[in-house]
Amino acid sequence: MNEYERKVYDEVQDWRIKIMKQSGTLNRFSKKAQNKINSWIPEKAHKIVTDSIKNMVKATLVGSNLTTKPAIGMEMSLYEKEERLKEKFATYRKTAVVEGAGTGAGGILLGAVDFPLLLSIKIKFLFEAAAIYGFDTNIYAERLFILHVFQLAFSSEEKRRETLYILEHWEEQKGKLTDMDWRVFQQEYRDHIDLIKMFQLIPGFGAIVGAYANHNLMDQLAETTMNVYRMRILVDKE
Repeated sequence: MNEYERKVYDEVQDWRIKIMKQSGTLNRFSKKAQNKINSWIPEKAHKIVTDSIKNMVKATLVGSNLTTKPAIGMEMSLYEKEERLKEKFATYRKTAVVEGAGTGAGGILLGAVDFPLLLSIKIKFLFEAAAIYGFDTNIYAERLFILHVFQLAFSSEEKRRETLYILEHWEEQKGKLTDMDWRVFQQEYRDHIDLIKMFQLIPGFGAIVGAYANHNLMDQLAETTMNVYRMRILVDKE
């Protein structure tokens, strides 16, 4: 490892400890409450939401793959890749903030539009990141990897640990995966962002919340994405 890679390796270990750390009492209580509410929702409604998000994500995956240059970072050093990614991320975060403020200002009607728009921004960023780190998203396994990175960023404590294990042992685990568990995928994501997004539906005030929430959600995704790909690249250099 060079000096930058050693520094990054230490940062990955710190991030991993943070990911594995037990959630606070409030977060655990909130998750239990959300699980209780989900148990009251009819199965038919769960299926409709699951199918809608599955179709939305798959359509976004196809679109993102078509507009992303494959494995553009193959010849770059890790430092160069990350500088390139930070530049790209600044643009994606700015887009998400503007979108959140715009839809939040419109109250319930436009607030509902925020969900698919923000989802597409996040997925597109993940495709850009994969390409910059040197991975070919034309390969189905790489698209599955992207979805697991997304799930790691926006999931509960228990699911986070399970997903981190899969990503840490990707070469061993990917052969066991054929598709996502879309019911779990949508429920974890929805539960993660529901509370903050509810405030975004308040006209006027929603603009401030929408911008702030999208800024933080993008930061969360970027931190997760960078550390997962760092972990994947550096594993062979330990």
